[in-house]
Amino acid sequence: QTLTEALEYHVERQPERLTVHLYEEGQETAITYRQLYDGALGYAARLAQAGLQPGQMVAIMLPTCKEYLFSLYGVLLAGGVPVPLYPPARLTTIEDHMTRHVGILKSAGATIMITIPEAKALAYLLRAQVESLRAVLMPSDLEGSGAGFAPVRGKAGDIGFLQYTSGSTGNPKGVVLSHTNLLVNVQAMGKAVSAGPGDVFVSWLPLYHDMGLIGGCFATMFLGFPVVLMSPLAFLSRPGSWMRAIHRHRGTISGGPNFSYELCLR
Repeated sequence: QTLTEALEYHVERQPERLTVHLYEEGQETAITYRQLYDGALGYAARLAQAGLQPGQMVAIMLPTCKEYLFSLYGVLLAGGVPVPLYPPARLTTIEDHMTRHVGILKSAGATIMITIPEAKALAYLLRAQVESLRAVLMPSDLEGSGAGFAPVRGKAGDIGFLQYTSGSTGNPKGVVLSHTNLLVNVQAMGKAVSAGPGDVFVSWLPLYHDMGLIGGCFATMFLGFPVVLMSPLAFLSRPGSWMRAIHRHRGTISGGPNFSYELCLR
């Protein structure tokens, strides 16, 4: 009934099966269901120690990386609600980028933010402007064992995550998505493309975007097949890397907006 139940289902039945093959800054990382769960449980334990209470919002501003996945599922295992935010494209504009997100952090009532180490110096700026924000943490702050931590058991009607609109035509607006909303959505997606455990999803789509997060991560978790993830910046710099990943991993499902196909054609 929930995303965390889906993860636990696979950990109990096929813990060593690959769930994510990650391309990250020239390196490759294979993540099994067990590794994802253990990493997320460690993050959940640290988040609880930092004061996270069930139902509270946690903003996640990270690039495509294993720490993003640990953060996402860690927040859920701690009973919190993930709020994905897009990370800065360039470190030189990080202060402007963080300032633009103040409105979202206020709107969400975020109590904790997980972000890149380069943003740590700006934590004071955010905490001064966002009354609800108690801590700005880096992935390194959340590493450790989850031994002894009891995950929070959510319900189908609980919020799965809070998604904000892009803000391109107005102020970003929060959309509440329950676990039921998400699982009905991914079941319908799976049925439409006849997806099954033998499939492989290949995605460069951003993990703060609905197609990248719901299609690339939640659908593959619920339906039980692996996803190959690469960053949007890696794709934009070398569009052919998408095609090569589909070939190498025998991808059966992939997709993107019109411009991505135009880039490949060029």
